[in-house]
Amino acid sequence: MTKSALTAAPPIAVVPDVAKSDLESSGSASETELPNAGTTFTGAGLKARFYKPIEAYEGIHRYDPDFEWEPEEERKVVRKIDKKICTWVCLMFFALQLDRGNISQALSDNLLGDLKMNTNDYNYGQTIFLGSFLAAELPSQLISKKLGPDNWIPIQMVSWSLVASMQAFMSGRKSFFACRALLGLIEGGFIPDNILYLSYFYTGFELPARLSWFWVSYQSTQIISAFLAFGILRMRGYNGMAGWRWLFALEGMLTGLIGIISYFYLPPSPTQTASKFRGKDGWFNEREEKIMTNRILRDDPSKGDMHNRQALTPRMLWDTLSDYHMWPIYLIGLTWLMPTQPMTSYLTLNLKSLGFGVFETNLLTIPAYVLFILQLLFWTWLSERINQRFLIGLCSQIWAFPLLIALEFLGKSASPWSRWSIATLMVGHPYVHAILVAITSRNAGTVRTRTVASALYNMCVQASSMISQNIYREDDKPLYRRGNKVLVAITVFNFFLFIGAKLYYVWVNKKRDRVWNAMSKDEKETYLETTSDKGNKRLDFRFAH
Repeated sequence: MTKSALTAAPPIAVVPDVAKSDLESSGSASETELPNAGTTFTGAGLKARFYKPIEAYEGIHRYDPDFEWEPEEERKVVRKIDKKICTWVCLMFFALQLDRGNISQALSDNLLGDLKMNTNDYNYGQTIFLGSFLAAELPSQLISKKLGPDNWIPIQMVSWSLVASMQAFMSGRKSFFACRALLGLIEGGFIPDNILYLSYFYTGFELPARLSWFWVSYQSTQIISAFLAFGILRMRGYNGMAGWRWLFALEGMLTGLIGIISYFYLPPSPTQTASKFRGKDGWFNEREEKIMTNRILRDDPSKGDMHNRQALTPRMLWDTLSDYHMWPIYLIGLTWLMPTQPMTSYLTLNLKSLGFGVFETNLLTIPAYVLFILQLLFWTWLSERINQRFLIGLCSQIWAFPLLIALEFLGKSASPWSRWSIATLMVGHPYVHAILVAITSRNAGTVRTRTVASALYNMCVQASSMISQNIYREDDKPLYRRGNKVLVAITVFNFFLFIGAKLYYVWVNKKRDRVWNAMSKDEKETYLETTSDKGNKRLDFRFAH
């Protein structure tokens, strides 16, 4: 944060000693809570009192460094935010995955045969989709920051629903590629757009749990869509259309309806909930708005550096791209999902190749998605419980490694149920994406870094999907021995990557601790008042790991 963006507040009393465990669990230096005051202290003073938001900040009228509230009041407000905001964001993510993931159910209904395509054509189409999705990530975030996520997200949803519905009229390879490209371009950026939006309402500590439910809705979609496909695909032949055509058309229309409602439902910020649709008095009273605003700013004062309709300048963009402290997270995003992605992408095709019918195939995917949800919730909860992120992330690779070895050595005569069991365990792997997204947001340190970093991390994940989509090849069927060897090697590499990232952030934090602890109280106060260091470059910032 810069002095031009923040103004000094009156000096206040100092909390003399803070436990080191409190420091590391917060993601910032020397932070602790004053009981029943809702006030966050940092180092030699109170960060919230040294700085106030810019005048254009949408919640400036609710900012008050002297404001106090009871913990139970805050819990009630958070529950209300969960009900009003998080639940709807999960519904929107459901809509995304419905249109993004129904290609899997369409494959079970002879999509490739009807369009006269093979596995490689499908791979190319998915690569085009992922490449377009990746290319749109950062531009979408920049548009979202300018227009506001509450405006941009519904526009995205209605736009892609039209393309998703039009997939019902695909006639061959070219139209399949065109639809994949358009869907990717429109859907790209949707996930980080929502993460940015949620960061307006939740603290860094609260965000991982909400993101875990975000991805629960993602896999819940797979379960629900499997049942929807079970019914819709039976419409094959009705009005001369294949079942997969009805699937694309009907599910696309449902997504469009959710998008239209979202345009009127989503508020711009915690202090801007009043509207004709949401009620003239809004969802929160004045005290609740003051609690929301001040708790967010005391958790992360950098959120007051920009207002929610402020675009990033080219200089801000460059500063974020060159922030090397975030690069380990991007590198992990590029590789950690690769060991399990091919099995996830080919689940229905593999089950069909084992002799299961169209409807049995879709129903047999459900146990994998249930296991996925349970693992997602458990590992996200555990990461915050024991204050470990990268070591918990490593569990995803420990899980995948023996399964890949089993796939590599499983004989051709193995029971279809053995292969189904391994496939189910692979797809239902420990999904630590919510943990990594949350740590990206937490370690960003500023709004502009958080905006771009979320997009960059997701771009790396999409690049990972593009690469993994082409690991299983047509000439390696049906056992994919070559592909499995590649996946084993990537898994071993990820072991070193997760451990290396953990050690790197521990080293940076210890280095800053030595400098910070060597300063006197006056030197610390002077630094907090005068520093030009920004975000995670500040001496009082500590990285979560």
